[in-house]
Amino acid sequence: MAVQDLKKEEAENQEYIKKCLEYVLVREKNEMILHALEKVASEKGFSVDNYGMYSAEDECQLTYVQVGILAAVLLNAGAADYVITGCGTGEGAMLACNSFPGVICGHVEDALDAYTFAQINDGNAIAIPFAKGFGWGGELNLEYIFEKLFAEESGQGYPRERAVPEQRNKRILDEVKKVTYKDLPTILKELDRDLVRGALRGERFEELFFANCKCETLAECVREMLKED
Repeated sequence: MAVQDLKKEEAENQEYIKKCLEYVLVREKNEMILHALEKVASEKGFSVDNYGMYSAEDECQLTYVQVGILAAVLLNAGAADYVITGCGTGEGAMLACNSFPGVICGHVEDALDAYTFAQINDGNAIAIPFAKGFGWGGELNLEYIFEKLFAEESGQGYPRERAVPEQRNKRILDEVKKVTYKDLPTILKELDRDLVRGALRGERFEELFFANCKCETLAECVREMLKED
């Protein structure tokens, strides 16, 4: 009996330590990303709003699908001009973002990815791997990514002599997306309500979103989604 109790206590201690480490890692990573982005953004005259998960203890625990919902709401409402997001590999967040209208999200692992995506694809969101390959020097890689992402006006082509066909393809893609997607308020209403609510339940979401939203139709839709049943 004593042996079993000791094993149980040891297991509980290990679980507690694991949760503490997860809390520290998530909090530190959010702060690391925010610091790197704000450093670059301030030099360009951009402001940054942090809608993310602030720690592993947040009531709002976003899946990568919900990351896509949140990004789509922010971009389509004009509450954000650009979204920086990600997940373990970055792939899930990218796929989720691109499943919605008004979002062109690239998978970015380094500064070259960032620059070519900005200049060739002229998107409005990037998904970064926050676990895969994210180790020593991770904060420097983030800073280099943001520097190249916002180095100059996007959509100018790379190499420059390819600008015309690349810009033409971007316009074609924009038109294709208008045909292949429903409008976002309709999508939000047809999705599982709890899934959407979970994406919009962040600690500072309402404060930041309604202060910056430029689309009353989407604002009203979001208010309706957030209402308690």
